[in-house]
Amino acid sequence: MSIIFVILTNGSAQTAPRRVIIDTDPGVDDAMAILLALNSPELKVEALTVVPGNVEAAQGLENALKLVSLAGRCDVLVAGGAQHPLNQKLITAQFWHGKNGLAGVELPAPTCKPDARFGPDLIIEMVHKYPHEITLIPIGPLTNIALAVSKDPAIAFLVKDIVIMGGSITGGNVDGAAEANIYNDPEAAQIVFNAGWTVTTIGSDVGERTLMTRKDVTQLQANHAPESDFIAKLADFYLTRSEKSGYQGAAMYDPLAVGTVIDPSLVTLKSMHVDVETRGEFTRGETVANRMGYDENNVLHGDHYEIDGLVPLHPNARVCVASDGDRFVRLFVTRITGNK
Repeated sequence: MSIIFVILTNGSAQTAPRRVIIDTDPGVDDAMAILLALNSPELKVEALTVVPGNVEAAQGLENALKLVSLAGRCDVLVAGGAQHPLNQKLITAQFWHGKNGLAGVELPAPTCKPDARFGPDLIIEMVHKYPHEITLIPIGPLTNIALAVSKDPAIAFLVKDIVIMGGSITGGNVDGAAEANIYNDPEAAQIVFNAGWTVTTIGSDVGERTLMTRKDVTQLQANHAPESDFIAKLADFYLTRSEKSGYQGAAMYDPLAVGTVIDPSLVTLKSMHVDVETRGEFTRGETVANRMGYDENNVLHGDHYEIDGLVPLHPNARVCVASDGDRFVRLFVTRITGNK
């Protein structure tokens, strides 16, 4: 017999908050995603695990501790993880995120302390502690997740869900093919996509159609509180940088991944089989999505091959192909400002 626990609020029944672990390389949009999660009653953030990406590992850990301290949430475990990608040198992104990864905004020294455990080990422990309850939300390179699932493949069948910000099926944002998080550790991404779970992936192509505008920044600036003031500064920096690069607004990459866990109706998902290119001269880091669900079967006939039927492919991903961008940004601003 199964028992469903509910929380009664104003006489209405709601499902209990979903336990989540956010794996992050804390830059500007990561900070937005983390504070969105911490201000959303649908989620119970159990831990932040830190991966190098937008900034180096030490800076990322400091940023994560400052964020949970700003939110007054020292109950959230914060653990450092990998120090570099599995098979290449780290590529950091201060160009987009500022020198410290947080738009140059200096937060007070953290009051929260780091957990001593290694991030991938913490992920493994938490998944076993709460089987079928944890949703992983990786919003950086997938190094920590790959290390965790390689060490303990059983977690792929014990998590509730894994929702990543990464990849694209219509071209990249670091070059013509690859999205930044996947590009920063393609080998890790290939491990994660083929670990036996179904990955929900929020790509840069949809993130770039889910935009924060000047109007949204103005709303954040008008709401004077520590978290909204901080997010307003990040958003202004991020939007200014995006405008200089020819974008019409600031892409809400990482926050949309968190938003998908809060409210799945914000996005449209399509089942596909996804692999990650790890060797291509022009395509390393590309998420190669098979939208047809099969490969042609080529059979050798003499000096040539002939197509001889189709080889079906098992979907390993739910790929985001569209979002309700306006509704998501309204949700984000509402949660950060605390205004209904």
